[in-house]
Amino acid sequence: MATAGYVVVTGGYGGLMEATSRGAAEAGGHVVGVTAPALFPNRAGPNVWVAEESAHATLLQRIDCLVEMSAAAIVLPGSIGTLAELVAFWNHAYVARFSDSPPRPLIAVGEPWRSLVPTLAATLDTDGSLVTLVDDEQTAAKELTKRLPG
Repeated sequence: MATAGYVVVTGGYGGLMEATSRGAAEAGGHVVGVTAPALFPNRAGPNVWVAEESAHATLLQRIDCLVEMSAAAIVLPGSIGTLAELVAFWNHAYVARFSDSPPRPLIAVGEPWRSLVPTLAATLDTDGSLVTLVDDEQTAAKELTKRLPG
């Protein structure tokens, strides 16, 4: 996404967030890390690949910032925090129709999303088609590049 000229926004910490930040930075992209220092006092701050930190006091503020800053989202495999972010993006896409706005692209990569999203959509009687399910990051980037303005 960085090579296509997009700013890359991550949770700013380690693991896949750091790997994504590093890839984007090494490709010459600008990386924003959305953090919550008070929630994670044992973390030394954003990873070294983050060029700009957006720090927030609460988890909900952090998630809201991630959603508001993003024209689209690629959700990688993660844990409960990643699920909360996926659901927040999904909910924004769902309610966009009530204001006649197009939903922002939301792409989920691999498991657990391939099995969880259809289950949630059926159980919660919501629109599962708002989440595009793909097998790998390269497919997600190609899909997103097609759906975002250049």
